[in-house]
Amino acid sequence: MVKARKNIKKKRSVSRKKNSHWLAFFKSERLHFLLGVIIAFTGIFIFLSMISFLFTGAADQSKVLNRSFVELVNDKNLQVENWTGVGGAFIAERLINGGFGIFSILIPFFIAYIGLRLMKVSNFSFFNVLFFTALGLIGGSIASAFVLGKLFPDSHINWGGSHGVRIEQLLESSIGWPGVILVILLFIIVFRVLIRKNSVQEIRQTLVNDKPKSDEAEEGTPDEPEINKVAEETEPETEQKPSFLKRLFRRKRRSDEDDEEERENEQESGATDNVTMQNRESLSTDKNDFEVVVPKDEEPVIGTPAQVFTAFRPDTEVVDEGRIEILEDYDPRKDLSAFRFPTTDLLKTYHTGNREVNMQEQNENKDKIIHTLRNYGIEITSIKATVGPTVTLYEIVPQAGVRISRIRNLEDDIALSLSALGIRIIAPMPGKGTIGIEVPNKDPQIVSMHSVISSKKFQECTYDLPVALGKTITNEVFIFDLTKMPHLLVAGATGQGKSVGLNAIITSLLYKKHPAEMKLVLIDPKMVEFNIYSIIERHYLAKLPDEEKAIITDVTKVTQTLNSLTKEMDDRYELLMRAHVRTIKEYNEKFVKRRLNPNNGHRYMPYIVVVIDEFGDLIMTAGKEIEMPIARIAQKARAVGIHMVIATQRPTTNIITGTIKANFPARMAFRVTSQIDSRTILDMNGANQLTGRGDLLFSQGNNLIRIQCAFVDTPEIDEIARYIGSQRGYETAYALPEVLTDEGDKPGAVDLNERDTLFEEAARLIVIHQQGSTSLIQRKFSIGYNRAGRLMDQLEAAGIVGPAQGSKPRDVYISDEYSLEKLLDSLR
Repeated sequence: MVKARKNIKKKRSVSRKKNSHWLAFFKSERLHFLLGVIIAFTGIFIFLSMISFLFTGAADQSKVLNRSFVELVNDKNLQVENWTGVGGAFIAERLINGGFGIFSILIPFFIAYIGLRLMKVSNFSFFNVLFFTALGLIGGSIASAFVLGKLFPDSHINWGGSHGVRIEQLLESSIGWPGVILVILLFIIVFRVLIRKNSVQEIRQTLVNDKPKSDEAEEGTPDEPEINKVAEETEPETEQKPSFLKRLFRRKRRSDEDDEEERENEQESGATDNVTMQNRESLSTDKNDFEVVVPKDEEPVIGTPAQVFTAFRPDTEVVDEGRIEILEDYDPRKDLSAFRFPTTDLLKTYHTGNREVNMQEQNENKDKIIHTLRNYGIEITSIKATVGPTVTLYEIVPQAGVRISRIRNLEDDIALSLSALGIRIIAPMPGKGTIGIEVPNKDPQIVSMHSVISSKKFQECTYDLPVALGKTITNEVFIFDLTKMPHLLVAGATGQGKSVGLNAIITSLLYKKHPAEMKLVLIDPKMVEFNIYSIIERHYLAKLPDEEKAIITDVTKVTQTLNSLTKEMDDRYELLMRAHVRTIKEYNEKFVKRRLNPNNGHRYMPYIVVVIDEFGDLIMTAGKEIEMPIARIAQKARAVGIHMVIATQRPTTNIITGTIKANFPARMAFRVTSQIDSRTILDMNGANQLTGRGDLLFSQGNNLIRIQCAFVDTPEIDEIARYIGSQRGYETAYALPEVLTDEGDKPGAVDLNERDTLFEEAARLIVIHQQGSTSLIQRKFSIGYNRAGRLMDQLEAAGIVGPAQGSKPRDVYISDEYSLEKLLDSLR
């Protein structure tokens, strides 16, 4: 035992010596010095490659673009002009053109600084150097893209890099070229203020006296400025704090001696501080005599009481005599505070009552189901029935060893034995150990809209956009939140309840949402379905500003309206970005709390619900012009509160395309005529076995719910619309943003008489590759991004490619070179 313990101790001591040896190696000064030398030389290498790129990049660009580093190195026949070889050409292209432009030259300097720091040659603060390098890369790339990119657009150098070009284009499209200039000036001012301690005083004196301090005065200024006497100044001065970066990135603690000196200085200035604090306890009514106390190590904020108070509490307002009044939360319903929601007595009550369950019918159906299954050798252990308004669900539990597929294949045989219009077998029931057989009732009930709207479940629900659709097979009211869908696709054959379903959705929203909180865009190619809602135009409807009718029936107006909605979507996203929120709900809550200034363009945003009846007719007449904006809205508009409900009586693949299906996860299927139509709308069978008259299947994900849609008749809708229309509304309908027509849009803005010299070659390239990509033109012709973009605009104006589709390539309208040559001949 003693020897074993000694051996263990020896092994531990040996392992400790090895670990200490390795720790000493990694902490050694020689290793740090060698790493520093390697990193510094790497920075010098990258610097040389960038310098060479300025002169040789044009010759090397076509050789290194769209190729990986491994491919370039393994290509023995590749010859480049860059002084630093293939590696240098690859790195310079990625850092300059694909990075931050010419200001990417700061990157090798930063790398070299890291090496020098490891060599203990440089003493500059790491965080200061990192901060100024990042600031220089961001601001410099934007400025280069804006200035040099416009002066030398055809250069092989992407002056601002991919980063600068994208940010500059975003800024220019949102705030214009004057705004970009202001942003660049802001970067310069911030950089100067952070670099030089006395730059703030110089800027102030330049603005006030138009006479900056001389260099001699700057040299004579001590590191720690003196505290001016309060009696000699009209405004009380506060002790200047260290610079922003020194306070932000300070890493070393003060020594004990410095702490003692600071405490002694604080005791000496205690009397002055006490007097100042007494004066700060109350706000003076004289706006010129005001100072704000700020915590230690924070910049002071000096101004009038209103300016300082509203800087921290934007929900305040300054009244006369220096008093400050805190405003109450913004009420979006205030303009129509007297608005009264429709009452339930406007809806009809169908006296079907709670009809007694026909036990004889149930028992007969049970016996027939058991007898039919037994004829095919299938025994069951139990069967129970759940009676719904139009359908009864029979749940059976088969004996062990019975295949579910055998029961599913007997669907037609069971329907024959029950003499039913059509049955649906659910095998197995989700979440249950049973098999469901849905059998239509011989005496179906009508589910009234009154019973659904007046239910406690609907009245007490807190959904953002609640829709009471009808009742399930267990007689429970079915309610869903449209914002969670977020879009709904409705399909069904003619006369099966599709229009009633759309009216049930609209009626639910009218009973729950105030006109300030929701707007409707109603598109009705049939001209008669939604015309009854025109009475509530000034309350709930949204339309284009120059339109007379709020119900859109013309196909050309439908295209304009959808394009307007995409612009409304983009505008809302910009407001969300400026408010630093992600959803419309967060934005409106912030606006209600008066944390967003209306003078800066912020506004309360109501939900917008777009309802399209007979979508198939629009696709047949307008095609892509309709499908593309719908797809854009469906993909992005959820976060900004725009939701779509589209309906069609022809659920075919050329109407409900893959793009539409992918963006409409919620489906509502009434009875259709074939299994193919059922699979098109639901991706499974079942809709072809419904009974009609409002019987529907609701799908969200993989779960199917059978619902009897609530019946709302035309006279009921008319009563509701008249009740709302008789009340005071807004002056006009909700105005959607205006959009440019095709004549004034991008294609019309390009003059084809001033085509680029590479226009015809670029057109042939696009047609051969069948890919409308700006990067393809830039890569093949070794030209700058701006020139390639102008070429793409000219190709769009000539009808060769389609409009931009975000990050996707443009559509190519010319399919072969023969057709292209004919088009080019007509342009010559």
